[in-house]
Amino acid sequence: MNGQIAARSPQGRGVLVATVLGSAMAMLDGTVVNVALRRLGTDLDASVSDLQWVVNAYLLTLASLILVGGSLGDRFGRRRVYVAGVAWFALASLLCAFAQTPGQLIGARLVQGVGAALLTPGSLAIIQASIRAEDRAAMIGRWAGLGGIAAAVGPLLGGWIVENASWRWIFALNVPLALVVVVLSRRCVPESCDAQRPARFDLVGAALASVGLGALTYGLIETGSAAATPALAVGAVALALFVLQERRAPSPLVPLRLFADRVFSVANAMTLLVYGALGAMLFFVVLQLQVSAGYSPLQAGVATVPITVLMLLLSSRSGALAARIGPRWQLSVGPMLCAAGVMLLREVGAGTSYLLGVLPGMLVFSLGLVALVTPLTASVLAAAPDRLAGIASGVNNAVARTGSLLAVAALPAVVGLTGADYEDPAVFTAGYTDALLVCSVLLVLGGAVSFVGLRGVPPPGAPASTAPRSPAPGRSGVPG
Repeated sequence: MNGQIAARSPQGRGVLVATVLGSAMAMLDGTVVNVALRRLGTDLDASVSDLQWVVNAYLLTLASLILVGGSLGDRFGRRRVYVAGVAWFALASLLCAFAQTPGQLIGARLVQGVGAALLTPGSLAIIQASIRAEDRAAMIGRWAGLGGIAAAVGPLLGGWIVENASWRWIFALNVPLALVVVVLSRRCVPESCDAQRPARFDLVGAALASVGLGALTYGLIETGSAAATPALAVGAVALALFVLQERRAPSPLVPLRLFADRVFSVANAMTLLVYGALGAMLFFVVLQLQVSAGYSPLQAGVATVPITVLMLLLSSRSGALAARIGPRWQLSVGPMLCAAGVMLLREVGAGTSYLLGVLPGMLVFSLGLVALVTPLTASVLAAAPDRLAGIASGVNNAVARTGSLLAVAALPAVVGLTGADYEDPAVFTAGYTDALLVCSVLLVLGGAVSFVGLRGVPPPGAPASTAPRSPAPGRSGVPG
């Protein structure tokens, strides 16, 4: 379905606000919790493993089911599934707010991730299906910029809430926000779906993807326990079977022909590396500022303000630049800048001042994030047929969430952090410096993948004969 809504029309602005607010709600609960972890852990008497699961339970169901969410939207209506996901998310947020034990909160976070899996791919798919073609790149740039701001403002908002009220309010406040999203969606967002959708839904593929990601993550979190090796084996087998299922299924959950497009494959490989590093970096930095540098939750949140400011000021310019020169340079240089920022932040510890020890790293990291976010999102969507906008968005989101999930699950054990080590500044700092070194290596690898893999990709509007060849039907794979 080709969209007919002008981006700057009243309805177009309504579509943008509805999709940004809904996706921001899911993004915030992926970042804001980091600031509350120490207070939450003390309040609920949680271990490091419990805190990992508070983060990863949400990411687990989100990453496991986001492919299903994107496919359901393409099949049954993107607005319908998006609104259902927002409502589900709000109800699960209430469960989180009233949790009395680590186990209850982890269970509620699992439920919350299901709602996020339904709404997250629908946000971009609605824009792709509703907005006229000549306005989509600009609209995606605004969506990416505003969404990046929402993710970055999470630690600041979370710090203020934890400092002045209770960590429970970071979940309860989702309810009124969800009501606004539902009302806007019903008023402004037209319904759309894949007119060529197959008759059957790939239930086997959905089950295998969920089991594979779930078992793999459980095994990583429980490294060193008797359950770790069997869980890792089950995860690896399930994911291998998932690939086989998608190759032979008449109506696969993920059409593997999408990966025949070079831009789509390279962008997703880069996403796995970069978002794995970003998820782990935010997890460790916010904790390090509180555990070792002596920051309060609010101060730790305020420390990330440069991310918000630079995303707000520069995201639209980043999108415009990518539209002129193509995605390669920004998707190569952006991760390298992020890596440099992470290395500067690696020095944070006891007695670190904000102006000299934190701000420089945050600024460099933020510039890298600005450079890469919009071109990455636009490249993935432009490389897929319009009718598969939901599943294309779902694939990229699943890759991003899986990268974050695996990094947060694995890195604490890799750097030797267990139990209540987050309460010992000396022990935590040793693990922190090793973890950020790993994050910087992942970011450099992500930049290298883009530099090599996107060579020859022209900017939008270049002659079709210069575009990279791709067997994917209906699209050249050139972002734009």
